[in-house]
Amino acid sequence: MTPLKLVVLIILFYIGYRLLTGIAKNKGDNKQSAEKSASQAAEKLVEDPVCHTLVPQGQALRLQHEDEIYYFCSEECCNRFIREKGEKK
Repeated sequence: MTPLKLVVLIILFYIGYRLLTGIAKNKGDNKQSAEKSASQAAEKLVEDPVCHTLVPQGQALRLQHEDEIYYFCSEECCNRFIREKGEKK
């Protein structure tokens, strides 16, 4: 085998190696970003009973009232709900 053929083979193996490792790296990055976006999209939206705003459940304020859990977009809506429920009783 001539030295020129050996150099060409080494270069071809190097290019093949770089292509394979690059593809494997991209697959891992795509999988992580897909899992992250899926978890964000999967977060349930809940409706504020006062102003009817949709809020991600993880960010909403929670209040348990008469064995039921209510979710609120803000403290003002939560306080208004408590005032209104108190007046109805």
